[in-house]
Amino acid sequence: MNKKDVAAIRKQFKVDNDLLKISDIFNVYIMKESSEIYHHQSQPFEMLEQDQQELFMNNFKKLLTGQLDEKLFELKFERDIENSSQLVLHQGLLSSDVEDWKQRMLHIVEKMLQNKQYEMDIVVTFIKAEYLKPMKRQSEESEESERDTVFSNPFILCSINKTQDPKKELLFDYVEKEFKYNVVVDPIINLNAPMAGFLFPCITDNAADVNHILYSAGKVNEPDPSFVEEVLNAQETITAKEDKTVFEEIVKDVTGDQLNTSTLANVYEEINRVMEDNEEEETPKLDYRDVERVLKMSGVEDVNTEKVEAAFQHVIDDEKYELKAKYATEAGVNTLLHRLWYSQLQLLRSLSFAQK
Repeated sequence: MNKKDVAAIRKQFKVDNDLLKISDIFNVYIMKESSEIYHHQSQPFEMLEQDQQELFMNNFKKLLTGQLDEKLFELKFERDIENSSQLVLHQGLLSSDVEDWKQRMLHIVEKMLQNKQYEMDIVVTFIKAEYLKPMKRQSEESEESERDTVFSNPFILCSINKTQDPKKELLFDYVEKEFKYNVVVDPIINLNAPMAGFLFPCITDNAADVNHILYSAGKVNEPDPSFVEEVLNAQETITAKEDKTVFEEIVKDVTGDQLNTSTLANVYEEINRVMEDNEEEETPKLDYRDVERVLKMSGVEDVNTEKVEAAFQHVIDDEKYELKAKYATEAGVNTLLHRLWYSQLQLLRSLSFAQK
């Protein structure tokens, strides 16, 4: 999924939207002490009061908010995994029986409990829904409404939320004319800051991709590797921040960290040119051959395939790894700015010393 795909589905989460049909909502309450399911409840989403619907809609929208490769990650499922979450979710998506769907979602929750001991009670919410996207009119003369023909995309969304203790409050009773201590023992479910969650399947260019899942991390650049691998059974992901670091280290490894500011600027410009030449591709990537070509075109001397391939192997232990070009440019800009700042600082120190 690209950012347009994510934004398109995120903005559908509003009450009384005829393009989003949520059939069922399933809430599972987990106790921290025992790491067991204390209670679960399923009901048609339309049976919730409107205020409740709005709370959940806001929660789902926040779950899908954030930058790709920083907070949201499109993950590929691992192949040949026993008890695969991909299969469980796909079967749940296809099931027309609510009880069968619930049992499959409980299976996902059980995998979560086997994977982690939570520090607080949590609530795991699943919805089964359908996102309808109207097709564009073929011509202005056509009498057919754009909503007469739609792309239909069924999906399952999961949101994991923590609970918190209720606030202790002192109230004034107007009738009895006395101060009272407000005693509330029920925990509050914090729907304003989802801890994590996912959307299955990924929806790209109006088509479902059951081989990928969109994972939402609780914090920027901090995906949970254990959740990704053990619960979702997906391949390990690298964040945008890590990708920038990888590029910087590979360039340092190849050049011996001897690039001057001018050559480094050329590297940045050359990667920009690669991105411009691949405008149709959402995220142009650079393999070791591309990095070799970029460095040579930028005027870096003594660069060859073996040296670049060895740098990939040394830095990330994978000579076939592909860097995302946009993060490489960001890394280049950061390094360039740092060197310019350092050069100016050295110049100012020299001038100050000369004046003394």
